Amino acid sequence: MARTIMHIDLDAFFVSVEQVLNPELKGKMVVVGGKPDRRGVVASASYEARAFGLHAGMPLSTATRLCPQAIFIEGNFSRYSEASEKFMAILADFSPFLEPMGIDEAYLDATGFESLYGSILQMAKAIKQRVKDELGLRASIGIASNKVVAKVASDLSKPDGLIIVEAGKGCSFLSPLPINKLPGIGKKTEQVLKGLGVNTIGELANMPLDILKSHFGVFGEVLYQFANGIDDREVETPGETKSISRETTFASDTRDRAFLKATLRYLSERVSAELRERGKLARCVTLKLRYTDFTTITRHYTLKYGDDADQAIFDTGVRLLNKALTADKQLIRLIGVGVSSLAEPERQLDMLDSSAQRRRQLDRTIDRIRKRYGFTAIQTGRTLRLKDIFPETEGGYTLHTPSLSR
Repeated sequence: MARTIMHIDLDAFFVSVEQVLNPELKGKMVVVGGKPDRRGVVASASYEARAFGLHAGMPLSTATRLCPQAIFIEGNFSRYSEASEKFMAILADFSPFLEPMGIDEAYLDATGFESLYGSILQMAKAIKQRVKDELGLRASIGIASNKVVAKVASDLSKPDGLIIVEAGKGCSFLSPLPINKLPGIGKKTEQVLKGLGVNTIGELANMPLDILKSHFGVFGEVLYQFANGIDDREVETPGETKSISRETTFASDTRDRAFLKATLRYLSERVSAELRERGKLARCVTLKLRYTDFTTITRHYTLKYGDDADQAIFDTGVRLLNKALTADKQLIRLIGVGVSSLAEPERQLDMLDSSAQRRRQLDRTIDRIRKRYGFTAIQTGRTLRLKDIFPETEGGYTLHTPSLSR
C-alpha cells in the first residue's frame, strides 16, 4: 500500500501573522526582520515585496535599495510561536503522525486517515480551510507517496495552492524541474552539478551513481534517490527537546562588556525560564559568539550537577565570555547562550545549602509573576540597561536579530 504524505507550509508566515494582527498591511509590500536603517536580514517578505526580488536571508540594506517603499517591521517571535503552536495543533487533529519542520511547516502521514474525509483532496481542503478560519493564514500543501516529492509539490503550489502527485509518478513530476528545486541542493552543490552538465532533476536522475559518489560521497546516493523520486524516510514525531538556546545579533558590533553581559543575562533568564517550564535541568552551558569578520565560535562548560537557575546559567556564560574576550580582541556582532544534556530533576537537595533553595524558590516566584504580567515586569539591575536599547513588549525585549530569536 502506497503511503500518503503531506507537506504543509504556511505562506510568508511572519508577514502573514503581522497582517492578521494589522489588516491594513494586507496587499502591501511588507518585510519582517528589522528596520531598514539597522543591520540584519529579511526573515519574511510578502509576495508583493517578492515581486521586487526580495527574499528571506537578503540583507536589509539590499531589500531597502530594491524596494524602498516597503513597510519594514521588527517582528516578534512570541507572536509567531503562538501562531505556530495553533497551526501544529490543527494538523495533529487530522493525523497523529506529524513531523514539524521548523515553525511554519510540517510533514503529515495521512495514510489511512484520508477515508475519514472522503478523499485525500477533501482532507487537504479541510486542513486549508481550518488554517484560514482559525488563524487567518494561508497554507500550501503538497501530497505524494514520500516526503521529498511532497515537499517539492508544496513549494511549487505556493501561494495558497495544492498539488497531488500520484503514487508512481514522482520521478516524472520531478524530471523537468531545475535542480535547485530538489531539497538538499544548495548553491555550492548546484554549481558542481551544473559544472557536470546537470541542469534539471531528470538529468540528475540519469547521472551514473559512481560519478555522484565521487563528487559528493554518501550524499551523492541521497541526491540520486531523491532525483528518482525515491525516499523511504518516515514521518517522525518530535522527540524530547535536547537543547534550549537564545541568541541575538547587535545593531552595531561591540566590545562593551557591560552591554554584552546585560544581553547575556537577559538571554540566560529566557533559557532558564524555559528549562523550568519544561521541568528540566541542564548539565552543559554553551556560549556562542560571532565576530565582526563573521567568524563564529562556541565555548562549552559542563556543570557538576544539573541546574535550572538563572544565576547558575548566567555565571557560567559570563566565565566563558570573559575568557573569549581575553583571547580575541575583535568586535562582537552576535551573542547567544544555550543549554544541553537535559535531564529530569532527580537531584538530592542539599539541606545545608539554603541559599540555593532560596534562589530556586525566587526564580519560580518570578516565573509566575512574569507569566501573568509579562517577562520584563521584573528585571535585574543588569538587564534594565537594555530598556533604552531594545523595544519592550509583553513578551519581553524585541531583540535586533535576523533570526528573530526570543
